[in-house]
Amino acid sequence: MNNPVGWFEIYVQDMDRAKAFYEKVIGVELSKLENPGLEPGMELWAFPMRSDDYGTSGALVKMPGYPSGSNSVLVYFSCTDCAVEAARAAKAGGQVQKDKMAIGQYGYIALIIDTEGNMIGLHSMQ
Repeated sequence: MNNPVGWFEIYVQDMDRAKAFYEKVIGVELSKLENPGLEPGMELWAFPMRSDDYGTSGALVKMPGYPSGSNSVLVYFSCTDCAVEAARAAKAGGQVQKDKMAIGQYGYIALIIDTEGNMIGLHSMQ
């Protein structure tokens, strides 16, 4: 069975600001993807991925005519303790929308808003 999510995209207006935010909060280094030539001016930076592990990868995308924020997609990033990453988000220029809360046997979540106005989720088992 395949993972239910195959890819995600988070649309941004200021790529440098958004890239710095996600690298600080998630603690990863994003890598530049070549523009597939479908849209002039499109810029993509991918989250790291291990093909031999669970989960999926995705990218920050800056594309003319596609604004950030107010979207209806919520991506959850896995982490060790979502309270730690939520605190990092606040220090990196984002906002904590919902502090760490228990979701029963499924662990804990926190909701944050990035520097581009997108809400994302953080998930941990502790």
